[in-house]
Order: sequence, then C-alpha cells, then structure tokens
Amino acid sequence: MAKKMSLSQKINVLRATVMGANDGIISVAAIVIGVAAATNNSYSILIAGLSGSLAGTISMCMGEYVSVSSEKDSQRKAIAEEKERLKLNFAGEYDYVKQKYLDQDIDPKLAEQATKELMDKDALATGVQERYGFNPREFTSPYAAAISSFISFPLGSILPMLAVTLFPPKQRIVATVIAVTIALVITGYLAVVLGDNPRRTKSVVRNTISGLLTMGVTFLIGMLLKR
Repeated sequence: MAKKMSLSQKINVLRATVMGANDGIISVAAIVIGVAAATNNSYSILIAGLSGSLAGTISMCMGEYVSVSSEKDSQRKAIAEEKERLKLNFAGEYDYVKQKYLDQDIDPKLAEQATKELMDKDALATGVQERYGFNPREFTSPYAAAISSFISFPLGSILPMLAVTLFPPKQRIVATVIAVTIALVITGYLAVVLGDNPRRTKSVVRNTISGLLTMGVTFLIGMLLKR
C-alpha cells in the first residue's frame, strides 16, 4: 500500500496549493488589467488572460517540481553523510546531539537521558534532525507539489478573468481590482496560517500590496500603449 503523507507533508502541499492560487490571481490579474487598460476588446483581454494562465500553469508546475526535487536531492545527500558519520564515529555523533541539547540549557542528566533514548531508538533520524533540521523519514513529493500547482494556478486565474470579462468596460478594471484584493487577503491569510507565521496581519497586508502594485504597473503600461 502507498505510504500515507504525514501532517507536515500535507501542510507543505496545501501551502504550495495556496501559493499557486495566489500567484495565479496576481499574474493573470496583472495581465488582464494591463490589456484592459490598453483596449476595450473583450476577446483580446480574454485571450491574453488564457495565454497567461496556460504559461503560468506550466511554469509553476515545472518550477515546483524542479525546486522540490533539488531540495530532496540535498536532503538525501545529508542523510548519506550522516550515515557515514554514524558508521565511522558513533560516539562523536552521540556527543554532538547531547551538546545540542546542553546548548539549549537542558539539565545535563536530562540531556544525557534524552540523547540515549533518541539515539537508541533512531540514531539516523536524530542525527539528521539535529544537524540539518529536517526529518529524514518525511520528504515532500515533487510530484505532489507539481500537481498542486498545476491545479491551483489556473483556479486562481479564473477570478480575474471572470471579473474583467463579465463587467462592462467602464467598470471592469475597478471590479477586477476589488475582486482580486479580496482574494489576495484570503490567500495571504491561509498562507500565514499554514506557515504558522506569527505576523499574520503584516504578511497579509504585504501580500495584498504586492498584488496591487503589480496590477498598478501593468495598468500604467497599458495606458501608455493605449490607442
């Protein structure tokens, strides 16, 4: 049977999904607003949005796959190095883990007990966790990350395309900005919750402002190119 994902792996995939949707919203909103500022032709705006959505979906999907695969390769190298250390100098690794606990002002007797129990239970996992900061039993799947982006990016791009095409020409830009702003607040909040970021308000505001600035730049470019 396929191995089930741990909670942390699920959270990483969910976070990639939320950020994929966030990027889809910002990227396509910037494209359609820029084009809408240059022309009132709804067909041209829709084609530009669809093209941006397709290109962004492929780019995000491949980018996530390459990024997570590279991280996984680095983690595998770290695991191999730790295996070699344990094989050649187990006592040295034992002392290293114990010192890590002592550096956290843990009582020496408790540090000795914790080190012994953890090293006896799973020396490799303990050594990797303390030396490199990740659990060697948990890897984020590059396929899961790629698929989540492949689905979430186009889903996020639907909102700005609908807003810019369904509203009348005189209202479409304002309506799109309002819809996108609300969506960015939601995705920004979900991202900080999944990432356990204590500065939630600041992160949400930063995410929203970055999206508004991106749309503002493309809007100005569209106005400059308007016929």
